[in-house]
Amino acid sequence: MNKNIYRILFNVILLIITYLFYIFPFETLNKLLFNQTQSFQYSLINTLIFYILILYYLRSHSTFKPLKIFVYEGLGIGFISFIIISICVVFNFISQINTFFIGISSVILIILFYLYGSYNARTINIKEIDIKSSSIKKNHQILFISDVHLGTNNKKHLVKIIKKINKLNFDFLVIGGDLIDSSSFDFEYLNILKEIDKPIYFVSGNHEYYLKDYQNKINQLASFNIKHLKNTKIHIEDINLIGIDDNQTEKSKIDFANKLCDDDLFNLVVCHKPDVWQKLNCKNYLMLSGHTHNGQIFPFNFVVKLKFKFIYGLYSMNNSNLYVSSGAACWGPKIRLGSKNEVVHLKLGQV
Repeated sequence: MNKNIYRILFNVILLIITYLFYIFPFETLNKLLFNQTQSFQYSLINTLIFYILILYYLRSHSTFKPLKIFVYEGLGIGFISFIIISICVVFNFISQINTFFIGISSVILIILFYLYGSYNARTINIKEIDIKSSSIKKNHQILFISDVHLGTNNKKHLVKIIKKINKLNFDFLVIGGDLIDSSSFDFEYLNILKEIDKPIYFVSGNHEYYLKDYQNKINQLASFNIKHLKNTKIHIEDINLIGIDDNQTEKSKIDFANKLCDDDLFNLVVCHKPDVWQKLNCKNYLMLSGHTHNGQIFPFNFVVKLKFKFIYGLYSMNNSNLYVSSGAACWGPKIRLGSKNEVVHLKLGQV
């Protein structure tokens, strides 16, 4: 697609989202509760002001925290509000129930869903996966996390993840991208990773490349017991661990993965996005991916499904498997509805 057309399309979509999530729910509530209708000019002005603020944040990589909270948390609350208010508007149209009651009910539902979603977003779950293969000669236990989004999420969330990890038995830890998503993130927070006395391997996600001076920041990970597998492989007994970085074309990912596969070993391929699994020529392999967050906030998972065929869980095809994690944390709004944060505890064993 032509870049100019892409920019126009992006701005039009952002303008529509701004109105639907930041303006429409609260104008509708105002009408339901107080029977006050805003003029078109008033709605347009508010939409344009909010749109400019959001666009500035996205384009400037601003680290101004109040603006970040406005954009991300507003997006989460606005999305929940849009869904609930839209349902209530339809219900109001087909029923004879008092509009004030419907308005109050909407507010209560928004608050309840937000509180539950916020609590769920701060909880870490353990997801156990068992894979059997004839290429495995001994049992292995591996931990996989992705999409920690440090920057959007603070040190406290990372501490929760590490506490969960340290309670489990494992041979090594794999981080599947989007570890950091903010240029203002303090790398000293990563010192807690030194508490993990097992090898840690990392592949990049898309958000690492949005950082200012991203290459230097990725290189700093080596100071915190993290080995970056940049389109390379490492043999760990009967496992051929392959790391595919995100900042490249789909064809390049496929070519690197196929080149690095070893038919005599069990191939464990780590690739941030679950978009190349069915296109590899590897034998006896498992791909670990993230990125999708399983939609994070229902029913957004249906939208994500339009882009990615495989958005969450374990998939099998011939002698290969794909596991797509919902991530260990949230992107943007710290809300999860219909999805969970997870640390994946992978058990590889003999057939």
